[in-house]
Amino acid sequence: MAANGNQPADTVAVVAVPFPAHGHLNQLLHLCLQLASHGLTVYYAAPAPHVRQAKARVQGWGDEALLSIQFHDLDISAFVSPPPDPAADTPFPSHFMPLWETYTAGARAPLSALLDRVSASFRRAVVVTDTMNAFAVEEAARLPNGEAFGLNCTAISTVLLNMGTGHRLLRENDLHYVPMNTYMTEELEDYVNERARPWQSFSSSAGMLANTCRALEGDFIDAFAENLQADGNRKLFAVGPLNPVLDMGTLKQQQLGRRRHECLDWLDKQPAESVLYVSFGTTSSLRVEQVAELAAALHGSRQRFIWVLRDADRGNIFADSGESERRYAELQSRFSKQTEGTGLVITGWAPQLDILAHAATAAFMSHCGWNSTMESLSHGKPILAWPMHSDQPWDAELVCKYFKAGLLVRPWEKHGEVVPATTIQEVIEKLMDSEEGLAVRQRAKELGDAVRSSRSDLDDFIAHITR
Repeated sequence: MAANGNQPADTVAVVAVPFPAHGHLNQLLHLCLQLASHGLTVYYAAPAPHVRQAKARVQGWGDEALLSIQFHDLDISAFVSPPPDPAADTPFPSHFMPLWETYTAGARAPLSALLDRVSASFRRAVVVTDTMNAFAVEEAARLPNGEAFGLNCTAISTVLLNMGTGHRLLRENDLHYVPMNTYMTEELEDYVNERARPWQSFSSSAGMLANTCRALEGDFIDAFAENLQADGNRKLFAVGPLNPVLDMGTLKQQQLGRRRHECLDWLDKQPAESVLYVSFGTTSSLRVEQVAELAAALHGSRQRFIWVLRDADRGNIFADSGESERRYAELQSRFSKQTEGTGLVITGWAPQLDILAHAATAAFMSHCGWNSTMESLSHGKPILAWPMHSDQPWDAELVCKYFKAGLLVRPWEKHGEVVPATTIQEVIEKLMDSEEGLAVRQRAKELGDAVRSSRSDLDDFIAHITR
């Protein structure tokens, strides 16, 4: 592999190694696009279906931006890609485990070969890897000119509090933190501790990157940075928000010549700040009974809405036979007739970033994955929090109690129960139509302004790796 184009062999190359789940693929691809826009040579290395997935779903960038990155397939063994089970006892997406086990066992060898070629062609090989990929940190360490930085795809406060749940910032802000393994399966906990080993990424890398910013987590950033400095004077770069922050002008410019999603045409016809966007991400599925209650709540609230009604992704989204869309087709048809003119139900992929950036969108009912949380708050949109698993319960605590930019729909502790329509409708109406809701919406706008003007550490990180 020769040095890229006109770049001499003594330049720096970045090799990005995401973890194969959409919220992780997406964040690292956004970072890659930002680094490439600053003139760096960037490789994005993942299994073939996940390279394809990341490219197909990226939003907020022009078509030509993807040409600035060199995508590299990590050839791993075939893996089982079962459908999600909405009726499972736990909301955690255990159907991803065959993919993750196969990936962690098989990705090291092809990544090693790529890094050897990059190392021989560039002055420095910088590996930016999801912290779930300890093997990538180890591979960077054996290069004579390599160094690794872990990208943390959750809130930085999550990492800090996992080190010790009695932190003073909890007491000072009246926050409640429960260790994340509470919201995971034993199978995943074993995988994380024995094979993914994120703790090794934290302790062995040259530093950490986080998809956050001072406007959101300034005190937590300072506290975590102190820990890194004490542990070998390693650096923390708060480079968020990684997602582009869009406005209506940018949206229209980027969509010239493209086929727009029908929901954006529908949003164009709605009044400003009138639409509730409802989506539970790519790793969560609702039970049939819960879907019915949510439908009744949306209908009863008489609020305009866009509802992304789909099951969690499969490990390989291209192996999906459309079972999820067929399962919801009848409800979509019937419910769309009942709410014609006020609601839109989408059973496929939806352009979330574009929806959140649209002036007609007022709020986001969300599972509170950190990627979705950052996308929503960076566009000044409040969140109706409905956490499902992993870091999401803590993100909901941050959104509702620390940022004061959201309201809780259902605490995680009640994940085994079906939330009745009356409860959901009450929270929707509180956010959209009450004085308390108005204050939350205003707070989200102010927070969005602060996030957009918050100084990013991206320039500092680029200066550091090109030193």
